[in-house]
Amino acid sequence: MDENTLNEASALTGLVKWFDPSKGFGFVVADTGGPDILLHANVLRNFGQSSIADGARIEILVNSTERGVQAVEVLSIEPPVTEHSAGLEELDHAPDGAVSGPLLAARVKWFDKGKGFGFANIFGSDDDVFVHVEVLRRSGLADLQPGEAVALRVTDGQRGIMATEVTSWDVAVKKD
Repeated sequence: MDENTLNEASALTGLVKWFDPSKGFGFVVADTGGPDILLHANVLRNFGQSSIADGARIEILVNSTERGVQAVEVLSIEPPVTEHSAGLEELDHAPDGAVSGPLLAARVKWFDKGKGFGFANIFGSDDDVFVHVEVLRRSGLADLQPGEAVALRVTDGQRGIMATEVTSWDVAVKKD
């Protein structure tokens, strides 16, 4: 541990207040209250994710330092609880198999958070898979980077193949 550490790491749960991948950090609010907890992008990457959705439930190990409380390890992440969102009616009518189907290895082609969507390619296929920002939120993610390795569950939508779940490749591998 570094010389600024004032105590041993302790586990806690809370909600992600906000996380900005471009800034490389965000903050968590503990269920028990107290000061905001710094969540650095490197700590999140060590868990296998490059982003996390605001409002996601997170379990972390934290240390109190002279600069405040900081997350040192992510133990688990649960997507935020969301209400029905406009624009995803197709997912509400997706076949049951789309929710429980296999996770498919894919790579992000591009994703524009401002537009609210992007595309990925499943390995071994030339078809684009539509990825909606709300699917990311439901999956506990906030953003995707071009070239990022992910795992997708997909369904056939009215306009083509669309993702019903997105997870980082590192997390998908750990599930097996």
